Amino acid sequence: MAVIINREKNIFVLDSESRHYVIGVDKYGTVHNIHWGRKCPIEDYETPYSHDAGHNHRMKDCFREEYTGFGGTVYKESAIKAFFSDACRELDLKYKDFKAEYNSLEITLNDTYYPLEIVLKYELFDGFDIIRKSVTVKNLGEDKIIFEKLMSGEINLPDIKQYNIVNTIGNWGAEYGEVKTPLKGGSLVFESRRGTSGHSNSPNFIAYQNADEKSGDVFFANLVWSGSFKVEISRDVRGITRALLGINPIDFEYTLEGHSEFCAPEIIFGMTEGFGEMSRQLGDYGIKHHLPREFAKTPLPVLYNSWEATEFDVSTEGQTALAQKAAKAGCELFVMDDGWFGERKDDHAGLGDWYVNKEKFPNGIDELIGNVNSLGMDFGLWFEPEMVNPDSDLFRAHPDWAYHYDTRCAHEIRNQLVLNMTRNDVQEYIFERMDTLLSEHNIKYIKWDMNRSLSETGAQNLNNAKMLWLLHTKAVYDIVDRLRKNHPDVQFESCSSGGGRADWGALKHFDMVWTSDNTDSIDRIVIQKNYAMTRPVKTMRAWVTDINWYNRNAPLEFRFNIAMRGALSLGGNLKNYTDEEIEICRKNVELYKEIRPLVQFGSLYRLLDIDRDEVSADLYLDRDNNNGVLFIAAVNTRCMKEPEILRFDGLDDEKVYEFDFDSAHYEKSGAYLKNVGISLDVKKQYYNKIIQIKTK
Repeated sequence: MAVIINREKNIFVLDSESRHYVIGVDKYGTVHNIHWGRKCPIEDYETPYSHDAGHNHRMKDCFREEYTGFGGTVYKESAIKAFFSDACRELDLKYKDFKAEYNSLEITLNDTYYPLEIVLKYELFDGFDIIRKSVTVKNLGEDKIIFEKLMSGEINLPDIKQYNIVNTIGNWGAEYGEVKTPLKGGSLVFESRRGTSGHSNSPNFIAYQNADEKSGDVFFANLVWSGSFKVEISRDVRGITRALLGINPIDFEYTLEGHSEFCAPEIIFGMTEGFGEMSRQLGDYGIKHHLPREFAKTPLPVLYNSWEATEFDVSTEGQTALAQKAAKAGCELFVMDDGWFGERKDDHAGLGDWYVNKEKFPNGIDELIGNVNSLGMDFGLWFEPEMVNPDSDLFRAHPDWAYHYDTRCAHEIRNQLVLNMTRNDVQEYIFERMDTLLSEHNIKYIKWDMNRSLSETGAQNLNNAKMLWLLHTKAVYDIVDRLRKNHPDVQFESCSSGGGRADWGALKHFDMVWTSDNTDSIDRIVIQKNYAMTRPVKTMRAWVTDINWYNRNAPLEFRFNIAMRGALSLGGNLKNYTDEEIEICRKNVELYKEIRPLVQFGSLYRLLDIDRDEVSADLYLDRDNNNGVLFIAAVNTRCMKEPEILRFDGLDDEKVYEFDFDSAHYEKSGAYLKNVGISLDVKKQYYNKIIQIKTK
């Protein structure tokens, strides 16, 4: 891993674990992407230059540029558009210089007339084919510059053949549905305009031509941002495929004052052999280089959340009774959800009044916390800091604290409005309330929720209200970071009406995310598979609950099989569980604690797919390929379905592995298990096996 420079040719090679990403500067100062793929001799790389193809096709549109400015004869989609003080709306960007270290490269562009400087920074990481890229804009003059578009990255795919583009499509309770689109020409857009990354599309993309889990070139990129975003991928008549990722330019502007700078959200992109290697690299990268350092390498606890058991009806007695059951089941953390604050009896009142309800907790919340701690569990609490109910003391005192226009009627979603997070007083109120509660009580876990999108986005406190889309999300990050600094022993979970803020931006500030409000185990097979395609398994909260949509009544053991593939949690009404069911919980939680290092920190191999094979089989291996755990599950299979040949992946050919399966004991080489495999005959409804594998 290194940055290699050919000064004579003005060529820069980002030499990652097994790939080259090559940048070149031509004689006119244009910065090109020359190559992205397998390694070649450094001296062979040359910077291309094209002449105009005709009076309607200009040479700039033929270039694979690293960052395209709007203006001149550029008609392709640009990465940046600026408005200068003299009303000029065009950019003319040229290469200025570079700065390189062992694992990082900075390339600086300047506008040829205006005092605008753009720094493109690339960072490499040992053992990975992942690059982190950031874009910083600097105003070197006195007059302000307004950016109408400021994307985080421009990515050019190397081949001129057609790519298949993968993103997600979803809704509340149905997040991360996979959508694959052959891009023959034109543009694909995946976006959110909600103020969060949302449930519909994801701020990322995957591109491939002929690839599967184990083979074929796979290109991918993730935007490190939790607000409104846009991912646009286009293919032109020459077969050049480009992608742009960044803050959604819809209703967006950023005013850059004189002698100041702004860094756009980062992107994380790379190229791997197969989808499986992509997932494993992103998971490992997240733990080593991205997640908050306090808990990145710490196993996440098995938690119990009270929501489905009690909803808003919380009290010391009721929560303690649940905690006693959760402790018997082996839980390590008890989280009290909504209903503990203000005049909160349902979702019509109380949001914003972050004071313990004295009627529900006459002796204060410490009585409950003490009860939970005496049972050997930590205590956690639910918040929805960005929201306010009109029926709340906070709103009655500060109605101007919500986003609004005086001439428009405010739309309430879930009976709540969105606080104007761009205001300093709002930020300080939220921080003070949460900081005080964390300081005065033994709280070790915060679930930060956001249950609606932004609307009526008037921000009278801002000179440029279009900056609120950026500033709102930045305020969330800033408050969480300040709380983390004051309370480094507290874990934070990102939730947004389920998986509406489950992105790499959230994962830079939160320790984990709530994957979906849909905890039905059958739906969760696909939801969790697609989440883990581009995110670390460790960050995926997965609950065992009583919810069985459509009266499918999946057995408790089956529900554990699915939830144990992420960060295991319990959320059913344990007060209704029999002693036998509590014992089932205890045994599975005990097993999960044993295999937790493999699941949360190991390498994931997807062996069988529920949609393709009617069976789901996921193998988690430790980093030395010595030990593993295999989860197999099926809901229903055809009565005449032939047995599968289950071939393992990731094993060491020379090592001998042993395990028990279907009353048989196996001792086989890794080579045998990978190439020959074992017979898997699945015909039972809610088939469920968890197999521990060890080297002999």
